[in-house]
Order: sequence, then C-alpha cells, then structure tokens
Amino acid sequence: MAREDEPVRKVVATDAALELIAFLTAKYGPVMFHQSGGCCDGSSPMCYPLGEFMVGDSDVHMGEIGGAPFYMSKSQYEYWKFTQLIIDVVPGRGGMFSLEGPEGKRFLTRSRVFTPEEQRSLKLL
Repeated sequence: MAREDEPVRKVVATDAALELIAFLTAKYGPVMFHQSGGCCDGSSPMCYPLGEFMVGDSDVHMGEIGGAPFYMSKSQYEYWKFTQLIIDVVPGRGGMFSLEGPEGKRFLTRSRVFTPEEQRSLKLL
C-alpha cells in the first residue's frame, strides 16, 4: 500500500526484482516488460530489450519498475485492474525469449487487491 504522500502504483517490484532488472540493464541496455498471458498470481512477465517488443493501442502502460516500462494487453488488464502487480524473482527458467532465462531466475507476478481508497484514487470506482 502506498504512503499517503505517494501516488498509488499499478505495478511495483521487490528488491530482488529490482536487482535483477539492474543486472539485465547493465548487460543488455534499457529493458521493458510485457505481461503476456496468465490471469493470476504465478504468471511470468516477459523482459525484452527496450523496443524489441512492439506495443500498440491494444496495450496498457501500467507504469515502470526499475526504470523499465511495464505493459499488458487491454483485455488482460480487465482481469487485473483492481489489483496491484508485484513483480518478484524466483529460481527457474523464464520465458523462452525473456532476458532473465539464462540467469537461472524468472520474474514472477504476484498481486494484491487495491483497497477501496486506492481504487477511488485510481478512479476505478
């Protein structure tokens, strides 16, 4: 939950995720994320070099994590709009084309439902 003086963020990252994003950015240059598939906790966002995944009118910019833009499809956003996405890292293999795959780690999406106050702040109610 955001502090009173901070805006509500639709996507945040754990310290472990921020460390991996910094590592991948140092290795590959700027990166971006797209939540591809999955409608619930345990889904894996894909991490690409910035600009290698084409986003368009059918994608929603959720915010940034570790300086990297984070997108999801509009149709998928309808499932997630009342939740804050919390991007974490766990051991394992990421998606076939996701940059973290060779590192033996994968990004993982966790979530929590926004409070009624947060929903009002985001104009969801």
